[in-house]
Amino acid sequence: MTVAGRAGDIPAESRPWGLATLLLAGMGVLFFSSYGLANWLASQRGEVPFFHYEWERGMPFVPWSIVPYWSIDLLYGISFFLWRTRAGLLTHVRRLLAAQLISVACFIAFPLRFSFERPPADGLPGQLFTLLGGFDKPFNQAPSLHISLLVVLWVAYAMHLAPRWRWGLHVWFALIGISVLTTYQHHLIDVPTGWLVGWLCVFAFPLPAGLARAEASGTRIGVAAAQPDPRVRALAWRYGAGALAMGVLAWLALAWSVTAWLLLTWVALALLCVALIYRAGRAGAFGKDEHGALPMAAWWTLAPYLGGAFLNSRWWTRRHDPVSPVAERVWIGRLPTQHELSLAGADALLDLTAEFPRLAHAPAYRCIPVLDLTVPTQAQLRAGAAQIEQWHAAGRTVLVCCALGYSRSALVVACWLARQRGIRDVQQVLAMLRAARPVVLGPASVAALARFIEEDAA
Repeated sequence: MTVAGRAGDIPAESRPWGLATLLLAGMGVLFFSSYGLANWLASQRGEVPFFHYEWERGMPFVPWSIVPYWSIDLLYGISFFLWRTRAGLLTHVRRLLAAQLISVACFIAFPLRFSFERPPADGLPGQLFTLLGGFDKPFNQAPSLHISLLVVLWVAYAMHLAPRWRWGLHVWFALIGISVLTTYQHHLIDVPTGWLVGWLCVFAFPLPAGLARAEASGTRIGVAAAQPDPRVRALAWRYGAGALAMGVLAWLALAWSVTAWLLLTWVALALLCVALIYRAGRAGAFGKDEHGALPMAAWWTLAPYLGGAFLNSRWWTRRHDPVSPVAERVWIGRLPTQHELSLAGADALLDLTAEFPRLAHAPAYRCIPVLDLTVPTQAQLRAGAAQIEQWHAAGRTVLVCCALGYSRSALVVACWLARQRGIRDVQQVLAMLRAARPVVLGPASVAALARFIEEDAA
């Protein structure tokens, strides 16, 4: 899982028409060959299982919905020519390729078939169904590749279409999504699995803010890579172990409940993504932007983790004040709601979380994303302390927050206190913090504070 950063704009990159044509041809060959192979392998089996909920038998067959169903092929081809930059096009193709490979691997590993008899259709819908039946057999069910590609294409078109036309885009793409059921191509379980695969591909190959601006303007951007932080490897292993445990539970649950299997698989996938983020040591991989918002891909892919982490943060802080004053017009606390922000009377919010979306609006806001349970870098500590000082000097009331208000935010406030009051004794700074809030700063955080004080005094 990688994240690119903006390194400066270089004007005048021409549209990659030739590359788009070449990639479309290659992806087309890959699609028909791999999809056809999975179909053929399933057809060679003596018995191919199926799964559906009993109530699905009442699902209506809507012949005309084959039109939006087929339209995804046209939209797929056009999508290669939307991109103004080579980097944007390549990211889009990586998403499509990942969706293809994941889905086909699933089709081969555990093939399923559609089990309802499709009623006859006349006219144009009938002709389209006949054409579809020429290469698409009742296999290749879960995850629905149609839905996975729908997600990737939906994101691409929404990015390039003018806002006034997006309502039409959303309506049409919703019709495409529904059509996999009303054309009797898929059972319901195929839809959420395909939806999850699609968002996973978008999340795994993000378009950074700089690249999104380049797509709008046609400028070229450089790519800068972050260096992994060795301190977070142990946390990566913990999340990886959690993902493995959830995966095993999901496999065991499959024997008695497909719904439980789906939910546990979602949890396992979310934890695996978080493990990979920690393995890379890149807080920006969560995708949180400068306004504190998480991208839709992060919401869908990481929802079980995000929900669990939020509930955990509220549980651990339930017996303490959500926000606490540390100095005049400087507060520290957990990620605040609007009510909790008003308790501090704060009009400036410094957010140290990488994993949570912003919950409250403040006139002044800045996010310095730091992975949970890790120690901010010296550059982050200097940036945080400087931001507090700038807002404080301007007469603002500042709230510094992280998930609990006990560690990441506490260390940044400690650095500001040491600088603002000229304190050179680490324990004295910590005592001031602990008098205000039950902060938890381990040896690595204390060492980081000592280094900050030493370098600040130099």
